[in-house]
Amino acid sequence: MRDQEALTEQSGEADTGAPRRAPTPPGPVPEHGPVWSPNVSGGLLSRYYLPRRHGVVQGNACQLLRDGVEAYPAMLEAIRGARRYVRMETYMFVSDAVGELFGEALAAAAERGVHVKVLYDAVGSWTSRRSFFAGLRARGVDIRAFKPFSLSRGLRHLLRRDHRKILVVDGEVAFTGGVNISAHWAPAEMGAAWRDDVLRIEGPAVHELERCFSATWRMMFQGRFHRLTRRLERLRNPPPRRGAVGLVVLSSRRSIHRAYLHAIRRARRSVLVAAAYFIPDRRMVMALREAARRGVEVHLLLNARSDHPILEFMARAFYERLLSAGVRIFEWQRGVLHAKTAVVDGVWGTIGSFNLERLSLAFNHEVNAVFADRRLGQQLEDSFRGDCGDCREVTLAEFRRRPLWQKLLERALSLLRKII
Repeated sequence: MRDQEALTEQSGEADTGAPRRAPTPPGPVPEHGPVWSPNVSGGLLSRYYLPRRHGVVQGNACQLLRDGVEAYPAMLEAIRGARRYVRMETYMFVSDAVGELFGEALAAAAERGVHVKVLYDAVGSWTSRRSFFAGLRARGVDIRAFKPFSLSRGLRHLLRRDHRKILVVDGEVAFTGGVNISAHWAPAEMGAAWRDDVLRIEGPAVHELERCFSATWRMMFQGRFHRLTRRLERLRNPPPRRGAVGLVVLSSRRSIHRAYLHAIRRARRSVLVAAAYFIPDRRMVMALREAARRGVEVHLLLNARSDHPILEFMARAFYERLLSAGVRIFEWQRGVLHAKTAVVDGVWGTIGSFNLERLSLAFNHEVNAVFADRRLGQQLEDSFRGDCGDCREVTLAEFRRRPLWQKLLERALSLLRKII
């Protein structure tokens, strides 16, 4: 409580509980001045926006990468410059042009003596050719599938997938976000490439992402002895500080969900959420509605045309409750939105693989990087604001005029939200 009061004083704003501004008029997402005084340290911001039990890893340098056009070259450059080892974990590793490009970089690294481990999800990569993975193994890449098809192990085995996207090189640089290895994210001439975000990280948080990879690999293929040796190696070679960003790497589905709720409930000015698949639970809907009603600008960037069309109607089943509370909803028109990012007050932010829907919350292996940093938060907010300029805003009056068949379909599909 004292921390919150101290932060309120330093920010120069009093929290009266009343709305802070008049309703926002229709139009693009407006720009605002900073919420916090420059005198408020990153450590205090972390204590305000992040739950106490989340240990913040200080001293990181981070770079926001948009789409495959920025993420893929940076990832390939890191792999081609690897000296000791490469660790990659991805949901989709598709044997298309992009997959071949990454496969060649990984195989070339293995052939020059780099220890390369790759873990891909068997369901997410089911369209890939077996010969593609066999060719990588023949060239020295230790590439394995996460939970191959096995109906004999039951439905839960099939549902619990590895949805993480992690690349770690030499313990020095790491990438995480929503981008898989597939041509869906490659630059497209007509601007139809999937919209996504990736965070490039240097510093101590790299080892936290490597730990997530090692935990999944160990769970599938190795015992506890390997875990002990990796811990001893990290103690002998502590990672150097590279920047000023404090990060929390969250690999627990519940902890990622709690981090979202905690930040939204503490929002003072704005909550901006980009969600590829939006089927929120009751607590998330309540948190968003309450934030909007107390004067916080709440904006959702959602898909107009999803790669899973059924999810479009399921998401729209929540629109009226949110719009009626003052939440603004923007639908992405240029291809498919695949980003799973959020930024609160231009300070708190998260980038990762976690979707605001049932599978991510109940089954999948996920990972998100969560931060409290002014510079990075402002970059993420600027990116969100620019995206909204390419969207169509959904208004409450317009939404209520939708055809009856859509209303009935949304109502029917909303009954399935707890199992999809």
